[in-house]
Amino acid sequence: MVQQPNMSEVKIDEDIVVARAGDRNLMVDVFRPARPSGLVPGILFLPGGSWFTANRSSIKDRFGVPLAEKGYVCVVGEYRVASEAPWPAQIQDVKTIIRWMRANSSKWGINPSEIVAAGKSAGGHLALLAAATQGVREFEGNVGNVGVSSEVCAVVGVAPVVDISWAVGRDDLAPLLGKDPTPEMIMSASPIENVQRDNPPTLLIQGTSDNRVHHSMTVSMYQKLEQAGVPVDLHLYAGQDHSFESDPKFIQAIVGAIDLFLSRFLRIKD
Repeated sequence: MVQQPNMSEVKIDEDIVVARAGDRNLMVDVFRPARPSGLVPGILFLPGGSWFTANRSSIKDRFGVPLAEKGYVCVVGEYRVASEAPWPAQIQDVKTIIRWMRANSSKWGINPSEIVAAGKSAGGHLALLAAATQGVREFEGNVGNVGVSSEVCAVVGVAPVVDISWAVGRDDLAPLLGKDPTPEMIMSASPIENVQRDNPPTLLIQGTSDNRVHHSMTVSMYQKLEQAGVPVDLHLYAGQDHSFESDPKFIQAIVGAIDLFLSRFLRIKD
């Protein structure tokens, strides 16, 4: 776990412009320890919103501050939603932020070798896909620190969408891939179809009464990662719905689970 010497405050920098994405700025909020002991792991946390919205405000209090209090630099990010830009703009935006974190790591106190992608729901989909498609040129885009690696060393999905075929044609979800995506598009955009042996260590978190993203998908993702030999943890919370992480006691549990997970797979000293 990250050392926390006299860390009673968190520095917050909001509305930081990362790059120009289409016709608007791509922005993040940065939460970091006020008195860190050297460079620390950086966590990009992405909000959900069914690809209709990507509102950073819900992530700030739930994860931005608590993770910074644990000693991490938490970058709360955003991405263009389906109504703003066609796929793969969304995953390109995520990789743009990862490259920005690495290119500006010394400014923000981030260890450039320890950048983690995390996300909730649709944000979890993008975090898992970013982790599974390192080096896929189509998903890198050509905006912001081109040539800098978008590799992540670990990934966290909270109630993540892992199979895009499940989302096609649903009225309560934005048409991320357009109205009539090809099977090839669906496969390339689905984290569960991009599992390989070299996927980074993965933490999956889900409630078993989630009526938005059924936990059986997350269990299938866990099984596929395990079969591929990827280090993976699965935390299921019995009887909890899609928004269970908004409950303060579960925020504490999830942040603790993330901290323990990273302490096992990153070179972090207690």
